Amino acid sequence: MSVARVLVVDDDAAIRLVVSEALRRDGHKVQTASTIAERDLQMRAFLPDALITDVMLPDGNGLDGVPQILEARPHLPVIVLSAQNTLSTAVRATEQGAFEYLPKPFDLDELCRVVRDGLARQHRESEDTTQDIDTTLPLIGRSKVMQDVYRLIARVMSNDLSVLILGESGTGKELVARAIHDLGLRKAAPFVAINMAAIPRELIEAELFGHEKGAFTGATQRNAGKFELAAGGTLFLDEIGDMPMEAQTRLLRVLQSGEFTTVGGNQPIRADVRIISATHKDPGAMVAEGSFREDLFYRLNVVPTSLPPLRARGDDVALLARHFLDLAASEGLPRKRLNAAATARLNQHSWPGNVRELENLMRRLAALVREEVITAAIIDQYLGRGDAVQSVDLLAGGSGSVALVHYIQSYFECFDGALPPDGVYDRLLAAFEKPLLETTLAAVNHNQLRAAKLLGINRNTLRKKMTDLGIEVGRRDPA
Repeated sequence: MSVARVLVVDDDAAIRLVVSEALRRDGHKVQTASTIAERDLQMRAFLPDALITDVMLPDGNGLDGVPQILEARPHLPVIVLSAQNTLSTAVRATEQGAFEYLPKPFDLDELCRVVRDGLARQHRESEDTTQDIDTTLPLIGRSKVMQDVYRLIARVMSNDLSVLILGESGTGKELVARAIHDLGLRKAAPFVAINMAAIPRELIEAELFGHEKGAFTGATQRNAGKFELAAGGTLFLDEIGDMPMEAQTRLLRVLQSGEFTTVGGNQPIRADVRIISATHKDPGAMVAEGSFREDLFYRLNVVPTSLPPLRARGDDVALLARHFLDLAASEGLPRKRLNAAATARLNQHSWPGNVRELENLMRRLAALVREEVITAAIIDQYLGRGDAVQSVDLLAGGSGSVALVHYIQSYFECFDGALPPDGVYDRLLAAFEKPLLETTLAAVNHNQLRAAKLLGINRNTLRKKMTDLGIEVGRRDPA
């Protein structure tokens, strides 16, 4: 138990440095924080095996929140450091559940010994506390690139600055937006998201700002827009790069004036929202080519951040895969686990669909694979050629209906004679729906209107399904 993850919390940079170096020499991995807010974020992100904290921190008392931390991680050794060398400080540290209290100045060798003792006690009391993942915040990962994301969240959550999140599709841009909101000043108010790529151009302004009865054909009643619904909270503008120029102009006016009017209305409404936007495109290039307003870009890009693709996150792949399998099991699907070879195979994949692709794969494995242990061969069977090939396999050769029946029977057989949990219809429908839509879109050169007609659904329904299933809006090839 000599190697562990240790979180050091102190507002003195010199103390953080010397303690970190001593712990690293002792063989530990170390992460630091200077405030309670950073500590709480790192507790979720770094998942430390031991916590060392100062008492007096810039944003409060370091002992505050320790009982809540220990409630979630009952075996975590908490070591308290303090320059307030009084009996009351020592008593309060003990009452809050601290493993040990060391007054400043302290001896580094003694601190390292206390850490070792705390970790040894932790190991005795719980064989595998490192397997616990705090899923109260939907961001999981310990990689260095994700640490940068966590630090940014810690910096912006206590203000109302506009944030622009860049990153490939499926990297978790909305999860970051939600984390900023849930940890921020507006957390008690609504978080409202709107995807610009999923709304017809002619309806974007009505969706954003609402409309009055009779404002246009089909407007049979007044509808509140996203700005109004998000009042006091956060408005997340996803795929802002797909916003048409006329809507960009109106959005800019709202951001400048702090007010908006509904479509067909004339009464100003205060726009009391925090704006977080995101795109998988390069907004700088869009500004250069004239498809995105430069003044709007600067309004949205007050705090820019870039999310790493999954292929750049190293061991986070295995951590996320296990989390998604656990999540599937908590929802009633059979519990599965990955062997070492399967984990290695996942790390070799390029993950063009990023975290969303990994989540979909884990859910598919949980639902369709009969074996409890997922091997590399099973990963290869379901990975690489993707959902479209799975759908082709279902319908290939002989009767498609026979193949579908076999597929459904195989699903029921996963439960070893027991019935699967309720919700079979939605789960199996989702397994067919995504490859059906992807294949249809490809067949009509990504013409959504034609694809909707071919499928027998309207275009708005198709757009919503594409968003829900994580299907990117493809570019049509020139005729």
